[in-house]
Amino acid sequence: MYQRQFHKLQPQTTAHLAQTMTLLSMNVDELNQEIIRAMAENPALVMKEERRCPGCGRLLTSNQICPVCSKPKNPGSDEAIVFLSPRNEITYSKSSTDEEYFSDEISNTDEVSLAEFILRQIAMDLEQEDRIIAAYILNQVDEDGFLQERLVEIASYYHVPLSRVEHVKNMIQHAEPLGVGSSSPEEALLIQLEMVGETQKVPPYYFDIIKGGLSMLSKKQYPQIAKTLGISSSEAEKAIEFISKNLYPFPARAHWGSFRMPSEDKGQVYTSPDVIINFMNHDPNLPLMVEIITPSYGTLDINPLFKQAIKQSSEETKEDLKPDLEKANLLIKCIQQRNNTMQRLMEKIVNMQKEFIVEGEKFIQPVTRAEISKELEVHESTISRAVSNKSVQLPSGQIIPMDVFFDKSLGIRATMREFIEAENKDKPLSDSDLVKLLEKDGYELARRTVAKYRSMEGILPAHLRKKEKKD
Repeated sequence: MYQRQFHKLQPQTTAHLAQTMTLLSMNVDELNQEIIRAMAENPALVMKEERRCPGCGRLLTSNQICPVCSKPKNPGSDEAIVFLSPRNEITYSKSSTDEEYFSDEISNTDEVSLAEFILRQIAMDLEQEDRIIAAYILNQVDEDGFLQERLVEIASYYHVPLSRVEHVKNMIQHAEPLGVGSSSPEEALLIQLEMVGETQKVPPYYFDIIKGGLSMLSKKQYPQIAKTLGISSSEAEKAIEFISKNLYPFPARAHWGSFRMPSEDKGQVYTSPDVIINFMNHDPNLPLMVEIITPSYGTLDINPLFKQAIKQSSEETKEDLKPDLEKANLLIKCIQQRNNTMQRLMEKIVNMQKEFIVEGEKFIQPVTRAEISKELEVHESTISRAVSNKSVQLPSGQIIPMDVFFDKSLGIRATMREFIEAENKDKPLSDSDLVKLLEKDGYELARRTVAKYRSMEGILPAHLRKKEKKD
């Protein structure tokens, strides 16, 4: 009965969270296409010709940036000015190879298994060895999405620390659909409720009700739950109704086929950016201005004629029309949530990586997605989605993948290049020599890591560089 109750309809809160995460993982061109698709399918949506600032709602003239949001919050401060900017004259496109993690041919979400679908979401954030563990875990989950095998056994099998397997499992659980890889319905529900808590306030006793088990929950034993948790019966009833309507206890049975899969970034060529960074008035002495591009040929809104039609319709017709209105409101709210997350993220990134943005690769700060997620109080997977498949134009005009801001090897590789460019051409630096030089600069690396970074830069080994000179 509990399972049927959860499967009756697409939960509104789960739908909000899922759609926000999906929109967050899209670049601006994909978001624009999604809006066009939604408008074609949903008569409740309309694009008003007027252009308004997505941040403050101020009416804008053609191609104008918001005169309010693009001004410094604190005059005299050197903090970056981050604002949303509808720039419909820019064409956004990218070309890419067909290479993707775990598959050479499949590109349509409807054609892949749940395991492949999840692997593609998390692959970029896992080491090569951890991807193998992730693939194993996903192949062990049952039809409900639960993992019955003990993590300690998986750790023993792969000869890795238990904490490493736990990390991989956590990444799987926070991919879409939320909760896959959990050991029980309760664990899956807690994961989902945790993510819901990122977009709206969730009372702590909601978690306690789930921890109490599904038996009491499915039977709706309000008095017993209220007595156990020290809350009123009405609070218990409200909590159970919320959980029942908005969460899935069996995650693998949730709808997931229409979600977008992030693709591998390697081989992508970015021709237009999702974010443009420049100096205010093009003056290096003034603060950085950060435009987060939003696709807009106007202002997306609810069609007033559709709302009027609902008011004038019979009760039966109203019930038929309401789902379109709900979907339209949901899309608008999710786009606003996406924009808000992107703005908060870029504020944090630009102020932390200002030296890198202005001076170059050597000055990049070692920042992780986990650190940013902690400061923004969101899950790490939210940050991963926000940076995936997006690009940033620097003041120099260079366009880079957004995830470069989290590439801890970039500064090391830039320093290594400088050493090699300045080396004695008759006696090139070996990888062991580079290890010692980098150590003096504060980088403690194994020789094989230096060899890997050298290879990434397209630099030959020492004996071949010497041979190359002689030739």
